[in-house]
Amino acid sequence: MLDLGAPEAPQRQQIGPDAWLLKGFALKDADALLAAIEHVAAQAPFRHQITPGGYQMSAAMSSCGAYGWVTDRHGYRYSALDPQSNQPWPTMPALFGELAERAARSAGFAHFAPEACLINRYTTGARMGLHQDKDEQDLNAPIVSISLGAPITFLFGGAHRIDPTSRWLLEHGDVVVWGGESRLYFHGVSPLGKKASHPQTGAVRYNLTFRKVR
Repeated sequence: MLDLGAPEAPQRQQIGPDAWLLKGFALKDADALLAAIEHVAAQAPFRHQITPGGYQMSAAMSSCGAYGWVTDRHGYRYSALDPQSNQPWPTMPALFGELAERAARSAGFAHFAPEACLINRYTTGARMGLHQDKDEQDLNAPIVSISLGAPITFLFGGAHRIDPTSRWLLEHGDVVVWGGESRLYFHGVSPLGKKASHPQTGAVRYNLTFRKVR
């Protein structure tokens, strides 16, 4: 059993096998994270990518690190180059990697070294349907997801799309970590509500998702 320890234990909620919601884990770094997002987006602007089926994603996306995640008519994949500029993605800010590694370790996953950070920007009505993170070659590493800005409802299901989902409110500074048995569990977020807002971002929610790719 994972030794949650004190005093952080009351802020942790187990949402599934090998899956944890760490309430407020990134809160003290939130201002620096938001500033870093702006820096990344200045180099790799947010864009609404197109799925292989021809649908435009409602959340705008950017990336940083050794790889970025892209989708188009040719499929889902990781690329070392930003297809808009044909240049490498921006370097992952040191704080990003350090915080992701610390969150993973806190959830029981040691030595996490993310190679990609996907940055999603949600505005009113934007959502992410149930899906698996399965484009990575290394499925032994966990997924670390940091929420900033307006609150949103996170859906966490099971190994099959039809499995029941639990609902968890993600607020500014919350972090979700899942791996092990839950690594390929379906997950997503409900549409960002019309009244959802945060003093620093307004009606916008940012999500940083860290992954070990290779």
